[in-house]
Amino acid sequence: MKIALAGNPNSGKTTLFNAITGKIEQVGNWAGVTVEKKEGDVKQNLNPKNEDLVVVDLPGAYSMSPYTSEESITRDFVQNEKPDVIINIVDSTNLSRSLFFTTQLLELGIPVVVALNKGDLTEKKGNTIDIPALSDALKCPVILTVSTKSTNNGLLELMNAVIAVGKSNKKQIPPNIGGAKKASTKEEFEKADKKRFAFVNNIVSEVERRKVSSEKQTIQDQIDRIVAHKWLGIPIFAAIIWLVFSISQSWVGPWLADIFVGWIDLLNEGVASLLGADVNPVVAALLLDGIIGGVGAVIGFLPLIMVLFFCLALLEDCGYMARVAVVMDRFFKKVGLSGKSIIPMIVGTGCGIPGIMATRTIKNERQRRTTAMLAPFMPCGAKLPIIALFAGVFFGDNAWVGTSMYFLGIIVIIMSALIIRRITGDFSKSYFIMELPEYRMPSIKRAIISMFMRAKAFIIKAGTIILVCNAVVQILQTFDWQLQVVAETAPETSILASIASPLAVLFIPLGFGLWQFAAAAVTGFIAKENVVGTLAVCFSITNFIDVEELALVGGSAEVSSIFGISAVAALSYLVFNLFTPPCFAAIGAMNSEMESRKWLFGAVGFQLGMGYTLAFLIYQIGTLATTGTLGAGFLGGLVAVALIVGCVVYLMKKGGNSTQMASKIQSVKA
Repeated sequence: MKIALAGNPNSGKTTLFNAITGKIEQVGNWAGVTVEKKEGDVKQNLNPKNEDLVVVDLPGAYSMSPYTSEESITRDFVQNEKPDVIINIVDSTNLSRSLFFTTQLLELGIPVVVALNKGDLTEKKGNTIDIPALSDALKCPVILTVSTKSTNNGLLELMNAVIAVGKSNKKQIPPNIGGAKKASTKEEFEKADKKRFAFVNNIVSEVERRKVSSEKQTIQDQIDRIVAHKWLGIPIFAAIIWLVFSISQSWVGPWLADIFVGWIDLLNEGVASLLGADVNPVVAALLLDGIIGGVGAVIGFLPLIMVLFFCLALLEDCGYMARVAVVMDRFFKKVGLSGKSIIPMIVGTGCGIPGIMATRTIKNERQRRTTAMLAPFMPCGAKLPIIALFAGVFFGDNAWVGTSMYFLGIIVIIMSALIIRRITGDFSKSYFIMELPEYRMPSIKRAIISMFMRAKAFIIKAGTIILVCNAVVQILQTFDWQLQVVAETAPETSILASIASPLAVLFIPLGFGLWQFAAAAVTGFIAKENVVGTLAVCFSITNFIDVEELALVGGSAEVSSIFGISAVAALSYLVFNLFTPPCFAAIGAMNSEMESRKWLFGAVGFQLGMGYTLAFLIYQIGTLATTGTLGAGFLGGLVAVALIVGCVVYLMKKGGNSTQMASKIQSVKA
């Protein structure tokens, strides 16, 4: 039996899906988290008779007349796949909005069971719903559910009702809404919608009793007046992000990381003892330095990243991130984007790929492609080890480093959106309507699950892509072109150095013209975590976290001296890796969502130019401010940046001329 979960965004669909199937798909206390259908089998305790039950979680939809691409996925699945039963998740705290979609589902001829979700929140507000009366009015079973609870949640009753309806030969007769199903023209649809709204409002007035409050404003309204304020919203957001980075990068994270790295050291020592003294030095270097050392250097930052993910999950679950979208909307709509564009960017802080995929919630094609291009500018989980490394080695684990990278990302996104808007010549206005979810106490359990999901993905990548890349880097660094082992005193004769050295020349104006940094930047295009692993292999550093071990050789100052670059150059290198194109997998996601090779190549070129220009400005201005002189390679870098800026200005001018020409043609026609 195929069961479809359908409902409005943020009605608790994915939470219910996880509770029914035992899966741990990402959930969020805002709309737009689910953008594609997901499948799973019903858990044994909810399926005691071991029926063949498959549940499909569909993206949120407000109507069967799709406005966005994820609504199209829901409509197409329901109409074409013909599920045996539809579980319609209805937000019990907002019946009026939810039941409009319910009435459309009831007219499809597919059995429907209504899961009246968030029953705990309704009860907390002091509201009551007459469930038998609602069931009679809709002519389908209605089951009260609380998908966030592990017991007394109504899920077993829900699944029993689903099985009974699915096996019944009795056809559900939809309620009479007055000809809505037979509408064919625009005018008829408008009339049908009015009848539908009237039908829903009549039902709600009969079955729902709301507690009358004497307060003019709820506590939520009072909080929103502060956190979503047009002037206070940004500094509050900055303070929260700074606190998150302080907890993860300066307080709790390093303490956990120091314990974690001790296990990696024990593994290294254990493997070294197993190999013994007679093992081939090349094999020992490959295993100890290339694989364990390189991968261990990346994994060493995992505790810091997990703490960060945990804090972000709490912010998502409590409902704050939806307020961030509202705060940013006033800035985004002025540059040709909308508040919906911030959602892919927030999702992308975990991983750029789902962030890019989340752009399909944006209907306007140019806005969708622009958002897919700019979303990778927000630091994702793969970039966090780079931030943690350079913040720890050069800036004493200061939280301002990570915080500033997030806000630099927002500034770059806004500036870039203005440029792209001018290049494309599309000055259409954008509108953003978003339902703010209820504030709620964040679930520690859900935050832990979210943290471990992301940690699992991080470890899998470290054990596959990063492991292979570090092994290859170690081999290329070990041998020269004659396949002779490179002398320890001449690492520049290795295959890796000979490949990376020509590229390193391009980075001299950016402050890191060393072949090791060039090699790490290149491997970073495969996976951004590779930057840390490659640097560890190239500079023969087993880990960056163990403070006690590093203290024997001078601590972070020793690591910075091994790197051989200044703090300004380190900041330049950090920015370069954050704002150049993302990993290959994310570029593949960009290609899929943009559906245009022209846009894809333009996006990659734009990202390369942006990363190079920002790194050049930071290094040259920073060096001038700290030493009184410009950095090395200033003239060469200035020429490169001038060419990049010239190309952008030319494209902007061309786009502006195209818009003016289109306006003239339109006025002549008029």
